[in-house]
Amino acid sequence: MIIDTKFLGETEIKEEDILTFEQGLLGLKDVTRFVLQPIDEDLPLAILQSVENKEIGFVIAYPFAFKEDYSFDLSEEDYEQLKIEKIEDVLTYTIVTMKETFQESTMNLLAPLIINMEKKFGKQIVLQDNKSYPLRYPMQILEGSAE
Repeated sequence: MIIDTKFLGETEIKEEDILTFEQGLLGLKDVTRFVLQPIDEDLPLAILQSVENKEIGFVIAYPFAFKEDYSFDLSEEDYEQLKIEKIEDVLTYTIVTMKETFQESTMNLLAPLIINMEKKFGKQIVLQDNKSYPLRYPMQILEGSAE
């Protein structure tokens, strides 16, 4: 299947690679089908692209490459909605706000994306017990922290 994307132009994807965010994303509850697109295998970044709307695409980051002590707990409801059987099937990403330079860019640690890669379900959660995680955390890669 060919989709038109915000950042990478026309791209071929497989139906089985489509991720379903049943509740959409914050501010985009009606957009529910996305695909992960790698940017560069040496960077802890990817694109989360809507399959339904080419204008909806986000640069996302693997947060542990930038903040190794980042942690939070998932609720029982999250486990059920994401159909999590093994925690090893789950990846966490954060949405990046790109600025003119990478060093000025930030990521949203307050509302991570949780993706069950095995079952292809995703959900954006808002951390209630946020340990003071900011909405705009600076993007500085930690030494030796590639995904």
